[in-house]
Amino acid sequence: MKKKIFVYQIFTRLFGNKINTNLKNGEIWENGSGKFNDISDNVLKKLSDFGYTHIWYIGVLAHSTATNYEKYGIPHQYPEIVKGKAGSPYAVRDYYDVGPDLSVDIDKRLDEFDSLINRTHKAGLKVIIDFVPNHLARNYQSIAKPPSIADFGADDDKSLAFHPQNNFYYIPDQALDLSRIKRKNQRITYTEFPAKATGNDCFTNSPSLYDWYETVKLNYGIDYLNGRASYFSPIPDTWIKMRDVLLFWASRKVDGFRCDMAEMVPLQFWKWVIPQIKSKYFNIIFIAETYNPSEYRNYLSDNIFDYLYDKVGLYDVLRDVACGYRPASDITFALNQVGDIQHHMINFMENHDEQRIASDYFLKDGKKGKAAMIVTSCINVNPVMVYFGQELGEPGMDEEGFSGRNGRTSIYDYWSIEKIRRWNNNGKWNSELLTEEEIELQSFYKKLVVLCNQQNALSEGLFYDLMSANYENQGFNSMKQYAFARSDGKDFLIVVANFSEKDETITVYTPDDVFRFFGFDIPGNCQAMPLLADNEDKFVFNYFSPFKVRLAANDGEIYKISFL
Repeated sequence: MKKKIFVYQIFTRLFGNKINTNLKNGEIWENGSGKFNDISDNVLKKLSDFGYTHIWYIGVLAHSTATNYEKYGIPHQYPEIVKGKAGSPYAVRDYYDVGPDLSVDIDKRLDEFDSLINRTHKAGLKVIIDFVPNHLARNYQSIAKPPSIADFGADDDKSLAFHPQNNFYYIPDQALDLSRIKRKNQRITYTEFPAKATGNDCFTNSPSLYDWYETVKLNYGIDYLNGRASYFSPIPDTWIKMRDVLLFWASRKVDGFRCDMAEMVPLQFWKWVIPQIKSKYFNIIFIAETYNPSEYRNYLSDNIFDYLYDKVGLYDVLRDVACGYRPASDITFALNQVGDIQHHMINFMENHDEQRIASDYFLKDGKKGKAAMIVTSCINVNPVMVYFGQELGEPGMDEEGFSGRNGRTSIYDYWSIEKIRRWNNNGKWNSELLTEEEIELQSFYKKLVVLCNQQNALSEGLFYDLMSANYENQGFNSMKQYAFARSDGKDFLIVVANFSEKDETITVYTPDDVFRFFGFDIPGNCQAMPLLADNEDKFVFNYFSPFKVRLAANDGEIYKISFL
């Protein structure tokens, strides 16, 4: 039974796209779009076999695009307030609908998403989607909401910059001015009066290209322009509307929400809304995108959020260590910052906001991320995310259009990813279409993820950092190597990562305290068996002598220790 959460993050529009035109700034009819139906039973079964427990489908909610779907009753779109041709999945234009780009039969798009949810559950996987609470699309208009629910802004007093029961913030008596975002030869047809505040807390009528100009800020009862005074009684209307959104998607059997920019809305809202959702759907999980460590414990208090992003901690440190910018010993300090809540942090080495490991801006080669991925996955019992294509070494170095060549896979453009296109060949993994390097890297990810749930010491056990015992160890370079132990009181594992650019022979001391910590007697001879290696070459060592291993560059190993 899988105990440790592993999230496979799929950018839905790109994952199943079979069209390989990839024209820069291409329209959907030129570059194509993946569909819900492309994520087949076979694909989901394979992902389950690879050890994943949850699929995070990005870009599901209907968001603004430059593609015209008016003949299907979908409101007119305005390219001047859309990033790229496909638009940002975080500029939601209808919280109660899914994107028509993702459906085969546009009139049945919600049914097709429901079918994907059912297929995902049938494969033994759970479904996570985005919840975007801070902002919505500039041209938001719901055509799919229940009749009993008023649209956002429908009852606002637009003459006021702020009112606790307004859904938006306004710049009274001023029209929206798009002159600062206008691109060459672009025609401006979108109008907004009075102008609304922009999603990134930009309270002017003239957002720039550097603002989230395609979005508007939602009002949760905080008067930003008057000392951030809060008005939470009576409950702001936006809170109620957002609760209804969460209940709607939970009722459609969604198993979890990744909450975008959770720190940009008041903590009081989360304390109010999450218990209400969980009281009805008690197994649902909430993941917060967070970047302020000083607030982490507040977001976990009273069991509000289940998990928080560990971006500015472990991710940033591991990235720097892998690139040779910081010593491996800094990993210890990053872990100490969240020591008491580490099991609530969600770890990753890639996601849609970050540069790909194999990009020119990171390690230039996906297999060079092995050491970091071993540490990320094995450090504790907390969840781990893998971004689609990461396990194939996707470099993210295409120049798709709006995004440019930046080492990130575009979230704004219609595109297809060649590595994924070969892997997801009509819903089947065809090894003949993958290179040897891709097969090797994918096999590594599969073995690592599966091991983390096969080994109770990794999925349920405690953690012991071995760095303090090895700082003065001449056979251990704390600049380039990292080691720790995991145990559930039955099995005992030692994990060693080599961040060096060359193969290294490494010695690791295991102090008396590590055995006492896990409840073991001090051993004599021990046998170590590598779990990640293709071979099972066991070796015997004496506890009183250093534990000596040979590791490949940018790699690592998990050793299962038996006491003889």
